[in-house]
Formats: sequence, C-alpha cells, structure tokens
Amino acid sequence: MAKEYPLNRFEIRLSGLGGQGILTLGKIMGQALALEHGYYVTQTQSYGPEARGGASRSDVVISSYPISYPKTQNLDVLVALSQEACNLYFRNLKINGLLIVDNFMVEQVPTNSYVGLPFTKWAKDKIKVIQTTNIITLGALTYFLPFMNKNSVLKTLKQIFPAKIIEINVKALNLGFNQAKKRYKDIPERWLSS
Repeated sequence: MAKEYPLNRFEIRLSGLGGQGILTLGKIMGQALALEHGYYVTQTQSYGPEARGGASRSDVVISSYPISYPKTQNLDVLVALSQEACNLYFRNLKINGLLIVDNFMVEQVPTNSYVGLPFTKWAKDKIKVIQTTNIITLGALTYFLPFMNKNSVLKTLKQIFPAKIIEINVKALNLGFNQAKKRYKDIPERWLSS
C-alpha cells in the first residue's frame, strides 16, 4: 500500500478535549499506517491538561521514508473536535492544509475553507455511544486520506479493541466513512493532485 501512495512527509494533528478518545485515535491510526500500510510512522501525544478536560492532542507523522524528526511542524491535516483545540492549533496548519472540525462542537471556525461533520452528534444520536466519536472521526479520515485502506483500518480496530466492543466500533467507523464520502466526494482527490 505504501508504494501506491508514496509520501515524503505527511503530518496530522488530532485534537479535542480530554475524554474524546484523541490518544486512542492517534494510536489506532499510527498502528494501521505502520503495520498494515507499510509506512514509517511516528505518533506523539500530549499528556497533562486533557485529564481536566483541556485541549488534548495526538500527532501522527507518516512517510514512505525514514522520519528524521518525529514531531509535527507544518500540519497537512488538523482534526479539531473542540473549539479550544481549533483555536489553539489552527495556526500550525499549512496554508493549503485540510481543517476537519466537529461542527457540533466547533461553532467559530477561523477560516471558510474547512470540512465540517457532526462527529459528536452522530455518536450520541446514531450510534448512541458518545465514546465512539473518535472512531466515527477515524472513519471519515479513512475516506479523506487515499493512502488509508478501510480494510486495513478495520483489521487494526479488531486487534486493538476487546471483542465485546468491536461491533459498535465497526458500525461507528462505517458511519464516519460513509457520511464523509456522501458529503465530501472530492476531498481524497486533493491529495492526489498535490
């Protein structure tokens, strides 16, 4: 898979509030991209204020080549699941980067160029488990990023989660993937042309 979509260096920041599963989301993405897709991956995360409901983040750097510096510097993608995270990290997004916000949680977006999906609302209303917000987000990212294969992400989910919660998380992943595809058909093509 990595040979099909060569990446020089691609930086993603996943951000939100403590308790939204941001660190788990980063771990799943990192594992899927490294073990199932064959990329070099670094995954770093913040600890501290997320325990008190403050901004939490997990950064993933992906490359087809060895990564010399493990931390993000210039984000290709920023996922903001809270207003605070959006406000705090938007400045780190490249000019042509992709901002993805939970438009149920982020009411004031600092740009007109963004993707908005109500991840938290879908977790509450459609899956009926708020803790699946991060996996719904993962489903959308799997659609938006053409170098992520859905079957490989599903395989990683099944390796990480206990059997009793696999079904609900597969449902959440599919929801995010399908809704992203339905609402933003052209997003994956932007990476292929750049």
